Amino acid sequence: MKESIGAKTFLYPCPAVGVATYDADGKANVMTVAWAGVVNGNPASLSISVRKETYTYGNLMAKKAFTVNIPSQKYLEQLDYFGKTSGRDTDKFAETDLTPVRSELVDAPYIKEFPVNIECKVIKAEDLGLHTIFIAEIVDVKVDDDCLDEYHLPLTKKINPIAYIPGDGTYYALGEALLVRKRN
Repeated sequence: MKESIGAKTFLYPCPAVGVATYDADGKANVMTVAWAGVVNGNPASLSISVRKETYTYGNLMAKKAFTVNIPSQKYLEQLDYFGKTSGRDTDKFAETDLTPVRSELVDAPYIKEFPVNIECKVIKAEDLGLHTIFIAEIVDVKVDDDCLDEYHLPLTKKINPIAYIPGDGTYYALGEALLVRKRN
């Protein structure tokens, strides 16, 4: 028998990523986002959902650009810090000893130490109530060389990304591979 628990955000798992932007003065900022996902293949597009009261929200509305930075598990403490501290009051990069790098294709920084960086241009922002969903075209993906396979595609086991479960507020490691398909 199943028990109804109501309308809640229990989609398992969510990627835990750092979304980086510049503010109006060119200061780099980053926040933790777990509500992110692929929304289209051609053009390659993704979405992030951000609350209006965040510092990042204003940066997104002004600059129409951001990066999605996928950390490895060794950066869990920094990623968690990004979500507990406001960029209005703190230089999160200085506090975590991480390095913002100016993107070549969008007006946003990426995080040098994170193995995957996705440069995005906002194409639509839709107010959904508590959150605004930003739909963005992916203009480039950068991946550390040592995290690529022989086909130059990312290897999840080398990246060691972090998953987040909204229902219990816990970060998780991804488990073992269940089915591995050969790439052509």
